[in-house]
This record gives sequence, structure tokens and C-alpha cells, in this order.
Amino acid sequence: MAKDQLQVLNALDVAKTQWYHFTAIIIAGMGFFTDAYDLFCISLVTKLLGGIYYHKEGDSTPGTLPSNVSAAINGVAFCGTLAGQLFFGWLGDKMGRKRVYGMTLLLMVISSVASGLSFGSGSKSVMATLCFFRFWLGFGIGGDYPLSATIMSKYANKNTRGAFIASVFGMQGLGILAGGMIAIIVSAVFKAYYPAPSYEIDANLSTVPEADYIWRIILMFGAFPALLTYYWHTKMPETSRYTALVAKNAKQAAADMSKVLQVDLES
Repeated sequence: MAKDQLQVLNALDVAKTQWYHFTAIIIAGMGFFTDAYDLFCISLVTKLLGGIYYHKEGDSTPGTLPSNVSAAINGVAFCGTLAGQLFFGWLGDKMGRKRVYGMTLLLMVISSVASGLSFGSGSKSVMATLCFFRFWLGFGIGGDYPLSATIMSKYANKNTRGAFIASVFGMQGLGILAGGMIAIIVSAVFKAYYPAPSYEIDANLSTVPEADYIWRIILMFGAFPALLTYYWHTKMPETSRYTALVAKNAKQAAADMSKVLQVDLES
């Protein structure tokens, strides 16, 4: 059994760079892309939230979020991230990287959509439900973050492992950039369809009721790359290192790697 395991793992370590390596980069990298988008897009809508829910009649300046509310909205996802890393890291060792990775992606999809659907009749209820769903979004991100890097490291060969992992981490920057682009596009579209005077001219009409949809769309867009990544990840087998060393199934590991490496491995 030990010899079978070593044969499979050695085949991974010495494998030439192939298409499946780049497929793994895209799948794991899209996880990081989605993580960065979901974590940092909230900072782009906080001023809008303040103008919509904390506007006061007669104020010379637009409404702003109270410091405690702003801190909670921006920081609650990071609290969930810490808890998610600890929980899903442990669960990934027990159930397998692929299965748990799918669980984190589904949690991110549900939480992203729920964040945009935060409900309530007043500012307190909307902010409370938003914080609740943002925590669980962070919980899913906390699991996705280490599992994406782990999956890439397990698939990479020993000569290019560092470069491939760096490529996966580099997708974070694209996720942050995408957040800014989506915010600009959505804002520009609403500004074109629902023009409004400046705050100095008319404070009450400067924020149209439709502006409430802007931040919701920006937050919910994070579910789209997570859903795509979930679909792509279903096409990948479990990492052979987990199958061979943890699940003790060298035969299955050899069969999986025969498909992705396009070589014959006898278990």
C-alpha cells in the first residue's frame, strides 16, 4: 500500500505542466477572487448606506453611518472568517478537500444573496440582518481561503508549486478590482436612469428611492463567481494526496490521476 501511495504522489511531483494545472489555478483562483470581492465590496457601499438609512432632515451634509455601525458592518465578516478557517480547516481533514470546498462555496452563494436581501422596516433592522448574513459570508470565506490554496498545492508539481500558488493568491487583486468596477458600472446605470439633483440643491431628492437597489446588487453579485466556481469544482476529482494518504485508497487516487495526467498509473 505504501508503495502504491508513493507511486501516485511521485507521478504528481514529476508531472510536466499540463492543462489540468491551469484548470486548477482557475478553479482555486476564482475562490480567492470571490473571497476578495465579498470581503472588500462592502467598503464601497457604506457611504450609500449612510445616505439612505441615516439621513436627517435639515442636515447640511448627507447622512453617514455611526462609527459603531460602520465598524460592525466592515468587521463582522472578518470575525466569521476566523471562525470559518478553524472549522472548515478541521472539517477538510476529516471529509476531504473537494467536498468541504463545495460546502464553503454554497455557503458563500447563499450568504451573498441573503446579504443583498437584508430586510427590515428601519435602519436598525436592516443593519442587523446585514451583519448577520455578512458573518456567515465570512464564515464561508474562512473555509474557502485555506482550501483553495491547499487544493492548488496538492495538484501542483514540485518544480512549479510556488508559482502556481502565487498565481492563485494573485486573484485576490483581481477580485478587489472587480468590486470597484461593478460598483462604478451599477452606479452609472442607476444615475443614467434615475437622475437626481445634488445634495446642495435638494437634500431630500438627492438620494432617489431606487438607490436602495444599488448596494444590494453589488453585494449579491458576489454569488455569481462563487456559483461558477462551484460548478467547475464538481468536474475535479478529490486531491490524490488526500485520497491516497488520508482515505487510504491508492486505487482511486491512481484512477483519478490517470484521468488528469493522461497517463496510466497502476495501483
